[in-house]
Amino acid sequence: MVRLDIISDPICPWCYVGKANLDRALTENPNHPFSIEWHPYQLNPDMPLEGMDRRAYLEGKFGGKEGAVTAYAPLVKAAEAAGLTLNLESIKTTPNTINAHRLIHWAGLEDRQIAVVSALFKAYFVDGRNIGDTDVLADIADSVGMDAAVVRRLLEGDQDIQDIQDRDKHSREMGVTGVPCFIVAGQHAVPGAQPPEVWAKVIADINAQSAQEAKD
Repeated sequence: MVRLDIISDPICPWCYVGKANLDRALTENPNHPFSIEWHPYQLNPDMPLEGMDRRAYLEGKFGGKEGAVTAYAPLVKAAEAAGLTLNLESIKTTPNTINAHRLIHWAGLEDRQIAVVSALFKAYFVDGRNIGDTDVLADIADSVGMDAAVVRRLLEGDQDIQDIQDRDKHSREMGVTGVPCFIVAGQHAVPGAQPPEVWAKVIADINAQSAQEAKD
């Protein structure tokens, strides 16, 4: 197996598109070699724990409503191409994602990481839920077979917060300045929401190399 590390934030729409494109490539190439692990990156590490109004956040980030609309136009097109429906109007709060990243980490310990990441993206971009809210995160945990009561108790404490922050910092120190960022075999960075065709080629190249090494 070849390790594929994915650095992402569950409120990053390009990460959602990038995952959909990767998923499609993996489905179309079931002989893929990847063992996948998701890693934390906070787009807004200084966001208040309670989050902030989504409209105010976007207009502040992009310099007004027109700027936000312009910035999101390519995203909407890419999401459609990936087969995703973004219900952006339903999102009322831009959350702090430290607790969502903690949930992703704990899910990895139970081999449920991909399911949790998928559920977080859907909750935020399709259902408009506040994935910074403990009740929402506990409900997501329950939906993938995790113990919601245990998750809720952990979220009410500070377990693994420092670890998440340190891993985020480590990614930045490695030179990651935006997400998604995919790292193949701990060596090759593939930045951005690449189309399925790119991943199909990566898979084909890795499999060909493995076949050649087996012959040698």
